[in-house]
Amino acid sequence: MDSVSRLREMIEGSSNIVFFGGAGVSTESGIPDFRSTDGLYHQQYDYPPETILSHTFFMRNTEEFYRFYRNKMLVLDAQPNAAHQKLAQLEAEGKLKAVITQNIDGLHQKAGSREVLELHGSVHRNYCMKCHKFYDAEYMLESHGVPKCECGGTIKPDVVLYEEGLDNTTLSKAVRYISEADMLIIGGTSLVVYPAAGLVDYYQGDKLTVINKTVTPQDKYANLVVQGSIGEILGQI
Repeated sequence: MDSVSRLREMIEGSSNIVFFGGAGVSTESGIPDFRSTDGLYHQQYDYPPETILSHTFFMRNTEEFYRFYRNKMLVLDAQPNAAHQKLAQLEAEGKLKAVITQNIDGLHQKAGSREVLELHGSVHRNYCMKCHKFYDAEYMLESHGVPKCECGGTIKPDVVLYEEGLDNTTLSKAVRYISEADMLIIGGTSLVVYPAAGLVDYYQGDKLTVINKTVTPQDKYANLVVQGSIGEILGQI
């Protein structure tokens, strides 16, 4: 039996599926993976993405942070791909209980997924650091320089930057969903970013599935490994 048929069979036989995804789910919607440092970044910016997207850099070089953020992180016209749509469909059918994502683009919700745990926050939520007033992503995109609140405070995206901790409530919910799942599908992530990647260790079942273009540290523990594009593979289910 080929791997896609096996995947289909495993999904059909499961009623408590959890999906854990990373940047590979979004790149197929045209959202760049900022961790793969390409020549473009070096031409336009004096620092690598990991430095720009750190708490220290945000506080010290806020204007340069926002130049990168607007150019690279606010891809508001991106549309959900076949992977997002299939996951939303599986949730609507009652099979999938939660999507746990490292992405910040809101595409799972755009596709119709309801129970989405955003480990690294979302570009769609932005708050004044002084009075906590809420601003949407469109406001951020249209702003210039350092976006300011009407109270004069600086607005910060509700995105977990390097050096910042993950939200404990979101983490504990993710642990609960993963530990109770009868099937865990890991997709579009190389599983190298911690602490998020460590969550998959809470899975206790025997249907650990990895769908990714490249090898991951979990492959040797997985019950099924499907190499390739997650949109193409889930689109066939």
